[in-house]
Parts: sequence; structure tokens; C-alpha cells
Amino acid sequence: MDKENQTIALERSHELVWSGFYSVDEIVESITETVFWSGELEADWLRNQVMGQFREKLAAEKSWPKVTDCDRLDKGFDSLRMQGIVVLQNAGYTQSDGIDDVAELYHEAGGELSDIKGYCFYHGQDLARVVATGELWLSFGDIIGTDQKGIEIGERIIKVLKSCDLNIEWDGSIETRLLVKGIRWQRRQKSVE
Repeated sequence: MDKENQTIALERSHELVWSGFYSVDEIVESITETVFWSGELEADWLRNQVMGQFREKLAAEKSWPKVTDCDRLDKGFDSLRMQGIVVLQNAGYTQSDGIDDVAELYHEAGGELSDIKGYCFYHGQDLARVVATGELWLSFGDIIGTDQKGIEIGERIIKVLKSCDLNIEWDGSIETRLLVKGIRWQRRQKSVE
């Protein structure tokens, strides 16, 4: 196993561990099956590295505040759900994946017969970025694509997330995603295995 592959695997596993969404098995499977060709990386070596990163994260969690920015984001998203907005965290890996997930949930909820008015999500690339930079980009819009109603959804999202003490920037355009600035990504791990 070469040094370059080890470095790539460690960087990717760090992102996934610190995101707070994945277990050891999910991380090992993701990296060995989607990042590398079969046999390019030793799964046992990777599992040991991931376990070490989890131990480091779990130790760090003990010093985190009782309510983290991730908890504030969750609270805001819960409020938005109650207002008829589909909210998804870590929705696929790309913008297209997130839109597909929103459409699927909308149709499962009854489509036009549902109470769903809009959507808000971030995807896997956004998650990797926020872990590294503290900036979280949010996609949003009207569920049927009306620009003016989409802008109203954006304004509603900003109002709710600001009430949760999160710093949001947006230029008011339906073409621009919302930016949660300065978020400390501290998502507590539900389960390691």
C-alpha cells in the first residue's frame, strides 16, 4: 500500500468521522469501495486508523459546549419541518442528489396533496466543506419551483436559523444558496459501530 493512498484515505476518513453521520463500518466500506480499486487499500489498516480517529473525536466531544452549532442547526431544521419545508441533512453527494431526494420525499408525502411548501438541504460535498472551513451552503426553494415563492422560503429559512443564533448570509437571489458562516461543526456521534 503506497503512501499517497494512505494519505488520501486518512483525509477522507477524517472528513467522514468528524461529520458525525457515519459508523466505522460505513466509513471503511465507503473508502475501500468508492475511493480505491479493490485491493489498493488494506481494510484492516484503514479500520484501525478510523477507530483511532473516532477515539480522538469522542475525547474532543467531552470538551464541547452542551449546545453546539449543530444542535442549533437541528433545532432550526425541526422548526422548518413544522412549517412545511422538507429539510435534509447530508442529502446525497451533489446538488442533483439532494434535489432527487427532495422530489422523492415530496411524492411520498402525497405531492400536491401534501402540506409541503419548500425545501432546504445540504449535500455531502457541502458537509465536507463545512467540516474543513466552517461554512455551510444550503440549497433551498419553492417545492414546485416558483422563483418568488422560493425567495420567500429563503427568507423564512434565514429568519428561523438566525433565531437559533446562526450567522446566515444571502444576497436575496433565488440563484444563490444560503451560507451559514462560522459554524463550528461539532456533531456528536450517535454510534461508532
